[in-house]
Amino acid sequence: MEQLKGGADSLFILLGAIMVLAMHSGFAFLELGTVRRKNQVNALVKILVDFSVSTLAYFFVGYAVAYGTSFFVGAETLAQKNGFELVKFFFLLTFAAAIPAIVSGGIAERARFGPQLLATAVLVGLVYPFFEGIAWNQQFGVQGWIKGAFGEEFHDFAGSVVVHAVGGWIGLMAVMQLGPRTGRYGKDGAITAHPPSSIPFLALGAWILSVGWFGFNVMSAQTIDKISGLVALNSLMAMVGGTLAATLMGKNDPGFVHNGPLAGLVAVCAGSDVMHPIGALVVGLAAGALFVQMFTLTQNKWKIDDVLGVWPLHGLCGTWGGIAAGIFGSKTLGGMGGVSIMSQLVGTLLGITVAVVGGYIVYAVIKAIMGLRLDAEEEYNGADLTIHKISATPERESSW
Repeated sequence: MEQLKGGADSLFILLGAIMVLAMHSGFAFLELGTVRRKNQVNALVKILVDFSVSTLAYFFVGYAVAYGTSFFVGAETLAQKNGFELVKFFFLLTFAAAIPAIVSGGIAERARFGPQLLATAVLVGLVYPFFEGIAWNQQFGVQGWIKGAFGEEFHDFAGSVVVHAVGGWIGLMAVMQLGPRTGRYGKDGAITAHPPSSIPFLALGAWILSVGWFGFNVMSAQTIDKISGLVALNSLMAMVGGTLAATLMGKNDPGFVHNGPLAGLVAVCAGSDVMHPIGALVVGLAAGALFVQMFTLTQNKWKIDDVLGVWPLHGLCGTWGGIAAGIFGSKTLGGMGGVSIMSQLVGTLLGITVAVVGGYIVYAVIKAIMGLRLDAEEEYNGADLTIHKISATPERESSW
């Protein structure tokens, strides 16, 4: 029976890893549909190559930083217990690789390819696993200190803060270092719109992400005996809440409509295992509204050219999710308990601090040494022709 359970656990987390791996195609198509046609190929290539670089960085460095586990042992040792540690690595890798996938959407259309890959290696190898180890592996005694001070540990079941807030705030640092796309904001205060190139592809990306998210959240249990239908239902309710709020607040704009479910899902990750479904619905509603309001504010008032709105979507909705777990996870509001609002505030603030400091240093150093963005002519021609020497839709079809 023990061997059977080990095999079932390995299969369970492997299926979760495959579902979250599929989410990366969602990141790709969401970006492809949002950027202009001359940058569509680059959107697809970035996500795939970033994932590959992330795999190596996390395998050789990041996983050891977070969990103290090295793969520099014999294959016989690695294969013990049905290779559970290996599929656990695969699952957690797909979380780690979400960091550059999130950043990619913010810096789209003007970032150089090589420097971003270098940033990916450092972020996934060092910055992200540093906080991951604190939140999920008791590193540096931080969780023990938080529990001693406020009664409960910082709770982040599936990564509202660890993955999304960290990725979103790093993305903001990258966007600020790059500056806006050429012509986006005029000196006279005029704003030039860059409408999405393909609403169908944008919608496809949102759907792939939404479906895969149930692997992201539910499989965060990591073993089959800990699977929870509450996590699944709470994810669904937050997704629905985010969709409806973004539809209403965004006045039926399809870009907002299809990012709404993602906002809700980002926010519910942290407390999906402890909230009541009605609480999860409220969290999703608030996240959808937060995304629309803050995306509009950052783009039009603050003139931060965050192409996909990764800071409002992941950074701010992830921050809200970390705090919301302490509110709606409490027994007073029908939750399971075992959470503290002060613990959530401190843990969330710590995650933001790691992201801001780490992200700023990484992108500032790379900018100083080798530069981050395409030159004006390259940007005008588009990343597809400049970097990949081909466009997504050739102007002329060959007659051969």
